[in-house]
Amino acid sequence: MLVDRREMLRGSSLLVAAAALPAPALASGSRSLPIFYEEIERRTFRWFWDHASRRNGLVPDRWPTPSFASIAAVGFALPAYAVGVERGWCSRAEARDLTLTTLRFFWNAPQGPQATGTTGEAGFFYHFLDMETGARFRDVELSSVDTTILLMGALFAGQYFDRNEAGEREIRRLANALYDRADWNFFRSDGRAAISMGWHPGEGLIPANWVGFNEGMFVNVLALGSATHPAPADLWQQWTATYADYWRGQGATRRLAFAPLFTHQYSQIFIDFRGIRDAVMRKAGFDYFENSRRETYANRAYCIADPMGWRGYSRDLWGLTACDGPGDFALPYRGARRRFYGYAARGPAGEPGGVDDGTIAPTAALGSLPFAPEIVLPCAAQLLRQPRLFDRYGFKDAFNPSFTYAREEIDTGSVDPKNGWVAKDYLGIDQGPILLQAANYRDDFVWRYMRRVPAIRRGLERAGFAGGWLSGSARRG
Repeated sequence: MLVDRREMLRGSSLLVAAAALPAPALASGSRSLPIFYEEIERRTFRWFWDHASRRNGLVPDRWPTPSFASIAAVGFALPAYAVGVERGWCSRAEARDLTLTTLRFFWNAPQGPQATGTTGEAGFFYHFLDMETGARFRDVELSSVDTTILLMGALFAGQYFDRNEAGEREIRRLANALYDRADWNFFRSDGRAAISMGWHPGEGLIPANWVGFNEGMFVNVLALGSATHPAPADLWQQWTATYADYWRGQGATRRLAFAPLFTHQYSQIFIDFRGIRDAVMRKAGFDYFENSRRETYANRAYCIADPMGWRGYSRDLWGLTACDGPGDFALPYRGARRRFYGYAARGPAGEPGGVDDGTIAPTAALGSLPFAPEIVLPCAAQLLRQPRLFDRYGFKDAFNPSFTYAREEIDTGSVDPKNGWVAKDYLGIDQGPILLQAANYRDDFVWRYMRRVPAIRRGLERAGFAGGWLSGSARRG
């Protein structure tokens, strides 16, 4: 799809606005955002709005590459539609109808143990689905974490659409029914204590569990909060039991570390962890929100130090997380042989999950906006200056200024021998954090509605969280 002249002119004006951004204002604590960021939000919203199927509500994993649907992208899309309503980018009736189409599809889609022809089992859904039929895509796993994102989006919709009219009442009913149907103990059915990351028909549960410290925090909160199929009360102790392996830093930099920044963002897009603490964080003396703020700074500090000597990294150009890359190569770079990757979870080398090949993803920094706006906004301004990165639907997935090997057969994207590699696609799991974290930064938008979800409160309290909005008059959200 070509970008029309109006979009090109608007993009040029954004660069001027970004260049004029006054640095002192970034630390002022204001909940407003500069004009150039409003355009980032608008274009990011349009990705969801333009590519969601009006027939079944499914959202592609990526675009413009022809793609299967991602249930995580659907989960991010559901609150994105409400952002569109509030910002005047779509009507409430349009958002209601698309939300209703989505929830009806997932409620009515076939479930069962068969390897083909179903969307899921035990109230959970396969990671990827065929965009047209809605059936399992190839041999992907039944995903506990991607279903969690979908259910979080549904529970948000059930709170946002609160009017006494037929369509909105049905949204509330379906949102609760979908969550109540999910049997969290299915992912413990072989006797394990923690929740498995996934399941395959005919093979059983994936050996890996949601323990330690990573993006799975909200999986355990929803499992503990279920009124119909709750996980055992000691589930959170299973989650935190190996935290000792993840602590890094000292004093003001001490934190639970996991290298790709998305692992610090996904749970906190939906759950407001400000001021509430479990037993571990009460002992540590800070909350998980502060933990993510520290990890955001650590990600940036690593890029400033740039121990591997990649091009482009700087105090205002940083952000490592899971994203596309140019491909799997071992190539000469500044006198050494360096490894490059296709899609991979990237982050500071030396932290758990850390792989660094010079690839920066805009969603890494922008998805951390509420944690550290004073460093994210200058990064956003600098990202707008990168050639070929910002287009019709906002930021493409990733870029690598060091990969200037124009003769290599890359996996995706394009290579400029001067400016390096830029991804071809926009990814739904990038777009969601960018848009929804901006909404949280502005006025607690997603958090405000999710604080009202009984299951969230129940899950947090069963996990041992207390304080903040969980106590006193804040109980009403």
